[in-house]
Amino acid sequence: MTSGRSVAHIVILIGADQSAGGGGIRRVFVMVLPLCTLKSPAAVHKVPAVLPVYGVVMEEQSPWGEDGLEEDDEDLEDNEAESSGRVSHSGKANSFLTKRGITLRVLLKDGLIEPGQGVLSIFYLGRKFLGDLLVDGKIIWQESGQAFNSPSAWATHCKRLVNPAKKSGCGWASVRYKGQKLDQYKTAWLRQNQIHGSMTEGSPVTEGEEYDLLEEEGDVDSRCGKICNVEPNGGKKEQDMRCSQVESRIPVKFSTLGTRDSGRDPHTLVQLTPFLALNKFQPFHVSISSNTLLLLDFHSHLTRSEVVGYLGGRWDTNSQLLTVLRAFPCRSRLRDTETAAAVEEEIYHNLFLRGLSLVGWYHSHPFSTALPSLQDIESQMDYQLKLQGSDNSFQPCLGLICAPYFRGNHGAQSTICPFWVMPPAEHRPNDYGIPMEVEVTYVQDSFLTNDILHDMALLVEFYKGGPDQITLQDKWNEEKTFLEKIKGSLAARIPKDTGFETTLDQICRILT
Repeated sequence: MTSGRSVAHIVILIGADQSAGGGGIRRVFVMVLPLCTLKSPAAVHKVPAVLPVYGVVMEEQSPWGEDGLEEDDEDLEDNEAESSGRVSHSGKANSFLTKRGITLRVLLKDGLIEPGQGVLSIFYLGRKFLGDLLVDGKIIWQESGQAFNSPSAWATHCKRLVNPAKKSGCGWASVRYKGQKLDQYKTAWLRQNQIHGSMTEGSPVTEGEEYDLLEEEGDVDSRCGKICNVEPNGGKKEQDMRCSQVESRIPVKFSTLGTRDSGRDPHTLVQLTPFLALNKFQPFHVSISSNTLLLLDFHSHLTRSEVVGYLGGRWDTNSQLLTVLRAFPCRSRLRDTETAAAVEEEIYHNLFLRGLSLVGWYHSHPFSTALPSLQDIESQMDYQLKLQGSDNSFQPCLGLICAPYFRGNHGAQSTICPFWVMPPAEHRPNDYGIPMEVEVTYVQDSFLTNDILHDMALLVEFYKGGPDQITLQDKWNEEKTFLEKIKGSLAARIPKDTGFETTLDQICRILT
């Protein structure tokens, strides 16, 4: 009846009918009006024009029936019934069996499902778990050989490996038998045995997936028109002063943040948390091409302002590998929505022509460290929600931060930081997401394509003459000019197999 999230409702009684024996009310008809929006910031729940009327069968011992229970209460009853292997009945007259009383053993006994290897599966945040169903209704997780007495126990265990903050949820809606949700087999058993006539009976929305109502990939709200570049203003002296203030920002530990606070500086930098520190494994693998890093590093070096771009690549669901193959710089400035829209359209066209998907985004911190700010964390969460697929077509979204001129970098090479945000716990929606450190495999390209050189030339032309343009002949430090700094950073990312010096010279000619 709802989307699987906690939603407050007004329940209005429309009518009722009695049980066949006249022993009391068995069915009531109600109108359900949602009072609030979904907890997800990206999803808005709207009251429909025609409000639905539901015929809801109520249990006599509960004033609100099955849907009135909290999620954790449902799990408690699920686990109790499943572990005992019995079908629970109320001791009162006119009572009836509910879906929570059905176990795997009941479904096995009545032939709705059969035991077998790998017939059970869970898809959660990009991870796939396979389980064997035994004749006694127990589940063996193939990866570890561990046994579980119920779908809820197995689902909770697997989900907490990926997301330790995950609350328990309805395992029957998360576990699939031969590709179909187990909850559907419960429903089929109930209909087969004519236990339950509820008009609302059916398979609920899958519980536990962090993203239920998501926009399509092409609807990603581009940061190009919002924060692509800080609008240049003031002279070089003022810019240097601002850069000095940015450099002095000290990153804070995530554990010190607490709940979201509108009074907190959105530019507060936050340290990354390794997955290992949370006893978790990274939910996907990542590889990034050297040409991707070369172009975004080049882009980041051209201006004292923040830059932004997209990442194009491919997502392999079988290997859980996200391959980043191309950077697509945004050539637009803050509040220039017309230019941003045109740039976005061009990028989507280029993605299509290359057969690539949108797999992430990048931006720069020109003079500070390559760690996400609170604003970056919120933006990353938004983009993850919008790129997220369904439970069996999950696609991750990668964030990259490039710090070209941070004086804490080792040598001339920029620091480029990949990150991903773990959503807050479902029972703490006002907490910040956790910025996670992402392990990446870097793949050296064998050659530099002409289209990348063309993009570099367009970027140089875009920033030429702007007050935030980097003056290449100025000193970056006591030993190097900005031009030497750029060459030193790009040298590590240029393909080595096809004329390294020639390629670097080509790039320098574009710059000058």
